[in-house]
Amino acid sequence: MMIDYENLPKHNVLCIDMKSFYASIECVRRGLDPMTTHLIVIGDRTRSGSVILASSPAMKRDFNIKATHRLFEVPDDPRIIIAEAHMGDYLKISMGITKLFNEFVPVEAIHTYSVDESWLCVDGTEKLFGDRWEVAKKIKDKILNVYGLPSCVGIGPNKFLAKVILDTEAKREGIAECRYEDIPQKLWPLPLIDVWGIGRRMERNLNRFGITTLGQLANYPLHILKRRFGVMGEQLYYHANGVDLSPVIGSSHYTEQKGIGHGITLLRDYDNRNEIETVILELSEEVARRTRKARMAGRTIHFGCGFSKTEGGGGFSRSRSLDNYTNLTSDIYKVCLQLFDENYRGEVVRQINVSITNLASDDHIQLDLFNDVSKKHDLGYAMDAIRDKFGSGALLRARSYTPGGVMLDRVSKIGGHRA
Repeated sequence: MMIDYENLPKHNVLCIDMKSFYASIECVRRGLDPMTTHLIVIGDRTRSGSVILASSPAMKRDFNIKATHRLFEVPDDPRIIIAEAHMGDYLKISMGITKLFNEFVPVEAIHTYSVDESWLCVDGTEKLFGDRWEVAKKIKDKILNVYGLPSCVGIGPNKFLAKVILDTEAKREGIAECRYEDIPQKLWPLPLIDVWGIGRRMERNLNRFGITTLGQLANYPLHILKRRFGVMGEQLYYHANGVDLSPVIGSSHYTEQKGIGHGITLLRDYDNRNEIETVILELSEEVARRTRKARMAGRTIHFGCGFSKTEGGGGFSRSRSLDNYTNLTSDIYKVCLQLFDENYRGEVVRQINVSITNLASDDHIQLDLFNDVSKKHDLGYAMDAIRDKFGSGALLRARSYTPGGVMLDRVSKIGGHRA
């Protein structure tokens, strides 16, 4: 199948990534060069199993220590600096960088992909800042001058090509571009796992068809990919050919929320049923609070448990729908306990997840003649108001102070790490 590139959109899209964002910030705080300093960022330096959140470029190059390695894997070398995470600072700088982007393009042309990566559409800015290469360099230089942080930029006619060339070339060169005519040379030789959007599982599935590179995927019969993988197969085919019609969407775009969830990987194995139930209650409370904050209510409760490596991994995930909409902790917790009782056989637990879907406005909650739903509903919002004013730790359930509780530790953190 031939792709008609002449009729495809040809935008000027930049994909901007901060190099080792957390590690670079910690280097700058210490007056050190982020590119030459050996530094790692961890959540808790008192735990040898603490996961490395970020690793400086020199750390990756000289010691092959990257994010997701553990603290005990770090060599005992006097050159290595171990820094604890300051998530609040990272988020402030991330927001500051987004404001910096807004000096070059309108908010609608910025799509924040993660705390350290964004897409910008620079169409129409040529008379102000020059062509796509010039504006990319100006943005890169300004981030360095204002924050002292290194970055890299991928340039493409769409988001996919800008992202892939960022990951595969710009992270080495600083700025790189992939146009439609560059696809056979720059993209098709790439191994599947190097391509954004293709994970290990999909790589294995495609390998069974004899597909190991992006070029082989791009030239594989589309009808076979669609028959085997459905819509995903079609998307993979077009991405492999450099086709991506998704717009760069800024903060003015509204996407309907499909569900609200909260999960945790526990700091230790839990084999005590009462402690597991304590965490389920805490997560149910958090999901209920976030649902009320969105002024929503839901009908379908999802509950999942992940088992410890001592059990060989595995776990279960189940859901149950209610007759009426709810955003009450007690309702969510009750369903989660039912699903837990029906599927738990005494395994050692390391992960717990709770979520609610099938959402609607919370005015869908029906009053019950035999249960004072209205009072519970109002009480939930009153508790939320107290927490909003005085902090998440202002009101905690007594069970959170027991050995199994996790919320007392988490209320002082952002994203599970110290603020």
